Amino acid sequence: MAYKKIQEYISTEDGTAGTLLIPKLIMPTLIAAVDKTLLPRELASTVWGPSQIQGSSFTVNLEEENTMDVRKTGEGAEVVLDNIGYETVTFTPVKYGVAIRITREMIEDSQFPLLEANVRTAGKRFAEKETELIITALDGANATTAGGAAISIANITESMYDLESNDYVPTDILIGDEILQDLRNIDTFVEANKVGNTEMLTRGFLGTIYGLNVVRFSTNAAPSTTYAKYAYVIDRSEAYGIAIKRDITMEQVVMPTYDMQGAVLTNRIAVALLRSKAVSKITTS
Repeated sequence: MAYKKIQEYISTEDGTAGTLLIPKLIMPTLIAAVDKTLLPRELASTVWGPSQIQGSSFTVNLEEENTMDVRKTGEGAEVVLDNIGYETVTFTPVKYGVAIRITREMIEDSQFPLLEANVRTAGKRFAEKETELIITALDGANATTAGGAAISIANITESMYDLESNDYVPTDILIGDEILQDLRNIDTFVEANKVGNTEMLTRGFLGTIYGLNVVRFSTNAAPSTTYAKYAYVIDRSEAYGIAIKRDITMEQVVMPTYDMQGAVLTNRIAVALLRSKAVSKITTS
């Protein structure tokens, strides 16, 4: 049947027949949900895998800052004893999972690979959960810069100073959606004649500010919409770590008595700050 004939048929009937024709002839494929902007694992100081984690928790030993001193010693006097101190950070991986069950009839009648689509989306949700855990951990920052209605240049430089005054090197600024909008409205960063970074406009803000890599995270992957107003300046070599006891694992499920099949996906993961002074949080109202 020609497309014109289909249009005429749909328009001349009461709509019921036309409604049945639309999914069969015009929309036979699934349009997947949009991918969210997530935080990549390379931002973590260290990622520990299953083979490195013995037991249900994992403890990391950290050298304490400024715990050894060199003192002036007189001739013939005893040299003063001193040593470095240590502190620990414990990761306790938590299990996250989702079970997918689909009837045989749904698979037979579907116009697209239903099980594959569900598994693919489940994989995205695990990645979004990891970003949520990272942001939650960053909330433990040692310092917070309180901004106004919009982020300012002074807010960014103050948070950079928070790290530098404790001998850390600011490497990245992780930003929510409203912060991104604020930055786009600061002409210093986008006008070439003011030595701005025009790359931010042409590449979706994947540029730098004062040497900081600008990394956006989706508000819809954050713990709540409030995080659209937050930014985090970090030293990526010191800020946080990720412990993965079980990476994303899928087990196929067959339930003959229910005439169903599906999959169970799980992982065990924990994210924790290593050094809170290597993170400074910026808030706006």
